[in-house]
Amino acid sequence: MRRVLKVSLASALAAAAVSVIIVPTAASAQYPQGQQGRPGQGQGQRPGQGQEAGEQSDAPRPPRIAPLRRSAAAGPCPYVKVLYDAARYVELTGDRAIMANVGYTGEIEGLVSDCSYQSDQPITVQTRVQFNLGRGPQAQGDGRTYRYWIAVTERNRAVLAKEYFDLPVDFDGAQSTTVVQDQTIVIPRAEATTSGEHFEVLIGFDVTPAMAEFNRNGSRFRVNAGAAAAQPPAQ
Repeated sequence: MRRVLKVSLASALAAAAVSVIIVPTAASAQYPQGQQGRPGQGQGQRPGQGQEAGEQSDAPRPPRIAPLRRSAAAGPCPYVKVLYDAARYVELTGDRAIMANVGYTGEIEGLVSDCSYQSDQPITVQTRVQFNLGRGPQAQGDGRTYRYWIAVTERNRAVLAKEYFDLPVDFDGAQSTTVVQDQTIVIPRAEATTSGEHFEVLIGFDVTPAMAEFNRNGSRFRVNAGAAAAQPPAQ
């Protein structure tokens, strides 16, 4: 089912009233991890972030995110990125951030985008986001509906529009899975001189303040945090 969000706003950069439309598309795919190639570094991951102590390094590689078809644009595209504080979703029980307390997890592992506009036409931004999702020891049930959001901002300034989306996931008995979703964002412009570089598109999970702080501190668990680790041989 297609939904259209239309939010009226006044853009200081465009110096006139404009509107932003986020059009959720029906394109969505889910498949177990480890069936395709290796993706690039997640957009929300800081360089140098490695595995936690005790994590296995031979986990299946998540699938590669497919590129979008290139479009024609009269100028630069809006900057599209994952907000670092909301790039990962980690449910924790208890008062300690340890593997045994992990519930459902998620990570935005891949993001590609493109845009098109000519003359004074609106800017149409196409995005493709890859979510890697997992179940930890405290996860209850085989399904989970995550939430994420897409926001359009004036570059480094005010938020012009923000829309939340449900991401239903069926693990089907697996510890982890991958979902890829396509979205379309339409940004009308007040005049032809307003280019895509005036705008920024941010993407992130709907996280609690505690989750955001966990991410901000650089803490993380693999999305398959609930997978049993190999036990050392008996002495």
